Amino acid sequence: MSVDHYENFPVASLLVPPKLRRPIEVIYRFARSADDIADEGDATPDERLAGLAAYQAELDRIAAGAPPQTPLFVELAAVIASHALPIQLFRDLLDAFAQDVVKKRYADYPDLLDYCRRSANPVGRLVLHLFGRTESEHLEQSDCICSALQLINFWQDVAIDWQKDRVYIPQTDFPHFKVGEADIAQSRWSANWAALMDFEIDRATTLMQRGAPLVHALPGRLGWEIRLTIQGGLRILERIRQVRGDVFTRRPKLGKWDWLVLAGRSLRM
Repeated sequence: MSVDHYENFPVASLLVPPKLRRPIEVIYRFARSADDIADEGDATPDERLAGLAAYQAELDRIAAGAPPQTPLFVELAAVIASHALPIQLFRDLLDAFAQDVVKKRYADYPDLLDYCRRSANPVGRLVLHLFGRTESEHLEQSDCICSALQLINFWQDVAIDWQKDRVYIPQTDFPHFKVGEADIAQSRWSANWAALMDFEIDRATTLMQRGAPLVHALPGRLGWEIRLTIQGGLRILERIRQVRGDVFTRRPKLGKWDWLVLAGRSLRM
């Protein structure tokens, strides 16, 4: 198990009630395919933005009550209508993906969290809408979990993102720990780099812990799904800390034996 951009979220697994598997699958396909437009292949930035604009146009048709022009959005329109899902959450995702095309650095932590608000949090909120649990406290807890998972993905993939000319570590953090982008470019580990990664790990851990009580407010199956997701993210953070932040040569990921650990820890939440 790795902590990936969308695989963090419940995606029609056996733990999700059967009646909601299809809606969650459709939402996932929307998010995954839009993310791929922004990220995959060799399209130019203009071509990527045009592809995302076409998705926005489909959302406009749904909002206006007009029939969508593609099969994915026909299915998505039905899900939105039957579950009264806020279209703005889908627009936020597209906005974040478009930002990824043009923005490669983040000035500070609030700037990065604003990206997470649009790139990750909408999916958690959509799941809560499907389950009818949209109390403000639960939405806030979901946001914490989703942003934490996004941050974990960033810390796990520092070297991979560098190959795409992306740096998600806030720029204001580098001078504090006396490291810089040159350390990423040269895959240069140091005690200072380890200290920086410990700092970022603590941030993600704090966010995750703030959101964790959400599991007690959710129905059985979804509660267990989120328990495992939370524990998977925390386990990745443990692995990053164990290698002293050396994500250059030892990118942390989880194996089959980790599922036993996750299951045991989930029981104790």
